[in-house]
Parts: sequence; structure tokens; C-alpha cells
Amino acid sequence: MHTYRTHTCAALRPEHVGQTIRISGWVHSVRDHGGLLFIDLRDTYGMTQCVLPGGHKQFAEISNWRVESVITIDGKVVARNDATKNDRLPTGHIEVVIETATMQGAAKVLPLQVASEEDAGEDVRLKYRYLDLRRDKMQKKIKLRSKVVSSLRKRMTENGFNEFQTPILTASSPEGARDFLVPSRVHPGKFYALPQAPQQFKQLLMMSGFDRYFQIAPCFRDEDGRADRLAEFYQLDVEMSFVTQEDVFATMEPVIGGLFEEFGSINAPHTVTNWREGGWPHIKYNDAMLKYGSDKPDLRNPLVICDVTSVFARADVEFKAFKGIIEQGGVVRAIRAPKVGAQPRSFFDKLNGWAQEQGAKGLGYILIEAGEGKGPIAKFVPPAATEELKKIAGLEDGDAVFFVCDKEGPAAKFASKARDKICDDMGVRETGTYKFCWIVDFPQYERDEKTGKIEFSHNPFSMPQGGMQALEDKDPLDIYAYQYDCVCNGHELCSGAIRNHKPEIMERVFAIAGYSKDVLEKKFGGMLTAFGYGAPPHGGCAFGIDRIVMIFANEPNLREVYPFVMNGAFEDPMMSAPSEVDAQQLKDLHIKLDLPKPKLNKTDEAA
Repeated sequence: MHTYRTHTCAALRPEHVGQTIRISGWVHSVRDHGGLLFIDLRDTYGMTQCVLPGGHKQFAEISNWRVESVITIDGKVVARNDATKNDRLPTGHIEVVIETATMQGAAKVLPLQVASEEDAGEDVRLKYRYLDLRRDKMQKKIKLRSKVVSSLRKRMTENGFNEFQTPILTASSPEGARDFLVPSRVHPGKFYALPQAPQQFKQLLMMSGFDRYFQIAPCFRDEDGRADRLAEFYQLDVEMSFVTQEDVFATMEPVIGGLFEEFGSINAPHTVTNWREGGWPHIKYNDAMLKYGSDKPDLRNPLVICDVTSVFARADVEFKAFKGIIEQGGVVRAIRAPKVGAQPRSFFDKLNGWAQEQGAKGLGYILIEAGEGKGPIAKFVPPAATEELKKIAGLEDGDAVFFVCDKEGPAAKFASKARDKICDDMGVRETGTYKFCWIVDFPQYERDEKTGKIEFSHNPFSMPQGGMQALEDKDPLDIYAYQYDCVCNGHELCSGAIRNHKPEIMERVFAIAGYSKDVLEKKFGGMLTAFGYGAPPHGGCAFGIDRIVMIFANEPNLREVYPFVMNGAFEDPMMSAPSEVDAQQLKDLHIKLDLPKPKLNKTDEAA
């Protein structure tokens, strides 16, 4: 007989009745029924009920064993009677009568309850993550992640992609986020960086003659933590040669669409918007910002935003609250809410109160009744202006239209929030579906509001639409790039681009953003040199694996789909990271600490 088990805790069935078996696992629960001891033994596969008869020579010993101790049980499989069968368990028609039990690893008093579905506090869960991961719901989510990664690998290799690993220690580069730096011991004063993405390496692979590359790539970004962002994350990294933007879409839609069909209905039935015929819709960035207020639109929400600045800029409209903002370069965005005229006044009052909680003065609206405008703003909008408003927003009798007025950026942001709030209050968000789209035609550059400097808006390595001519003849803010995002139900799943593979265009692209040729050669010299030896047109993308699993698991926080994670402050309470290092380690790395002085409290200041 095997040293630890002949069967797993999920394997035994009525056909095993009468057999002597051995199983090992964790003590999930212990129940004393009047001198008859019941032990639920659990492993990663399932649970088996074991019975220890009264008078057994080990009865006193075993009855003192704590839950979560690891034990091995030898015993005989018997059938449960009809009254004690448990149809909720695959092993619920049998039980094991214990002959001998061996302690393999005793457990102390638990800081959190593994058998409970209730979560302990985050600090406790992360400090004792190995206990947290024993819980059934965590086991399911981590296994789900493994299955998703396995499926992605299979789908990519079936599509002719080769998997390659790229370096973890590399050079620092301006890719939109802060690098994690690693000091070099053998090169004093110099640093490696952990990759924000394998961007340069995957492009170099295309220049090396490999046509289709993918990698389940670890990426590192020193950014502030939030629910859908971690310091360390994984992505399905993809690159292809001799492709257009449309080729990338046509290749990846079956991969991701098929993945969502495979795993997307784990918690509830879902359909996937059709990628088999026609593909997912393409929405230009500027259109997305206007119609949805976001470049991550949730298309399950049927409400659409439109621009009605011209209505409130009319000479016959006397609504001063909007007029003053428009005169300073502001805009007015409108959200049509179909057929809400029958709603009670409280529906509109609650929306107004919500807007005030968000820091706005309110959420003005007009109702259309018998072709005329009604409501608090209507008296400032004469009939001719109301007709223009109805035409622009597509208003009909029984509709309401809500307004947001501000500078263009803040107006888009708040209109996006209002669109979602109105949708949910109306109860019209579509359920049971995954709706995908591609956001395309991102601006190549943007202006920093604080410094006024021209900066890259998305990815510095993307090909500008119009090539060199656009760079020389157009205002930088009017240049678009072959950049794209894949969005599903309001979540950005992927970013990608057709790459800039011409050195003279890259030099000009970086020059506009303030990078001299010397800086370009210093930071990206390897790739820039490679361009000079025959670089194919190429492009790709990267899908966030963690965010995809988060959607499948119906979890709002990425920490729920990772085995080992840090808290929101990027601390690992289990491993005590980050931690101080001793003076000799710092000396070996040629580093001296220049720590910020601790802040004084009022008592210290007074002293």
C-alpha cells in the first residue's frame, strides 16, 4: 500500500464498499455524536466523511486533534444508509470506518477559519495566506486561473505562435509608469529595471525572423495600488510580423472569444458577442470619449452621451450656470434617458443628490411632454432651442435628458459616471452577456495639463497614422496612432499597436516628445540599431490575464485570483516584504540611504 494514500478524498464511491483504503488530508471538521466521532477529511480534490467508533483505542487521542491538522487514515469503506446520504458530496453515499489514524502535521489554534465561507480581515488573510488558500472558494479561483492560462497556451500554439521567455533584468525605459529598479553589484552606480512589459524584446524577436511570438509574461510597475492593479501582474504578450491592425483583431478575437465561451459561464450563464461573423465593433477613441465618456465603455449600458453645447450657447438660451462655463471653453454633455417621464419626482431628486455627493452642484434635466420641455431647466430653454435639443439628442415624448457642464475632460469623466448611475437606477443594463469592442485611433500625443509639455499618450513605439508626413505637417495633437485597446463590459483587457519599424520615423516621434537622438540611442539603442538591419512591419498586443480571471470569478479585486499577493500598500505581511537589509548588503551594492525625516507631531513641535 502507498505510504500516504490509495485514493484521494474525492475518489471513493459505492463501488469501493468493502475495500480497505488509505487517505490523507486536512481535518476539515470534527463532530462528536455521543461517543461516535465523525471527521471530514479534505484534500484539494474533495471531502470524505470518516467515522471513529466509540471504544476505539485511539479515540481519546484523535478526539483532541485540532482542525487543519494533516492526518492519514486507514479504514474500510462502508455504505451510508438512506437517512445519512449526502447528495451534495460526490462521496456522500459512503464513509470510511477508521481502523488507524496517523498524525502527519499537527495544527495550532487557527487565526482564521478555513471551514468558513466568511472572509477574515485582509491583513489576517494575507499574513496567513496559506490558510486562506485552503478554503474551497479560494481553491476554485486559483485552479480557475491555472486552467485559463493552460487554455490560452493551447489556443496560441494551435494558431502557430511560439512561446519564448524574455529577460526579467533589463534597462529602464519611459513606458508610462514608474520602474522597479535593481542595483547592480558589479557595475557601481548602475541599475537594472524589472520590465513593465517585454515591449522591446518582443519587437526584437520579430526582427530576429520569428513570425509569431507569445508569452505568459510577468510585468512590474511601481504604481499606486488599486483593486484592479497590482505591482506585479501577468499578461498574454503577443507579437506578429507582416500584419495590419485588422490582422491582429482577426487573430485574437477567436482566442479571447473562445476563452470567454469556455470559462465565462462559471458563475452564471453568459453569451459572448459574436466574433465568428463580422468581429467586434471598432470605436474611435474620440467617439468613445464623446458617446460614453470613457475609453473603456460598457456596451451593456444602452445610454449614449451627446454634445449639446450649441444649444446652450444660443443667444435665446439664458441659462447662466452653463453660459459662463461655455464662454471659458467648457462643453455641455447630454444623456438621454428613454421613457422615464413616468418615474416619480424622487427618481430625479435621488440622481440630483447623488451628483452633489460626487462634488457637482447637481444633475440638471429636462423632460419632454407633449413635445415641450418640462422641469427645472426648461424655463431657460425656449421652444426653438428645445427643438434643436430634441433633434441632437433624439428625444421623444416621455424621455428625459440629463446635463453635465464643465471643461471637456472633467465633463467626459462625470458624464460617464452619470451615464452608469442613470442606467442602473433605470435597471436597463443588459445582463448575461460579455460585450466586446476595440477602441482604435488613439492620439499619438497629449499635452500635460500642468507643464504644457507634449507627451506620449499611449505607447511610444506605435506607428503614427500618416507616417513621416503626418509628423512633419500636422499639429502633434492631431496625429493619431495605430494603437488599440480591447474592452469588455467596461474593463480594459488589452492594449496593443502596430509598431513603428522605421528608425527615421522613430527619431521624429521621440523628438516631438522632447527626446533627443542621443537620449533615444542611449535608452533604446539596441532596438534602434536593429531597425537598420531589416525590420519587418509588425504589431501585437497584451491581454491582462489577471483581469480576465477576475471577470470569470466575478471578483472586484485582483487579489482574489492570485495565490500570493501584497496588500494595497504593496506590503507582504506573510513574508515581511519590503524589509530592511543589513549594512554589508548595502555596501556591496554601493548604496547609501537618504531616508525622509519622520514627521513631527504637535507635541514634538512645541518642544
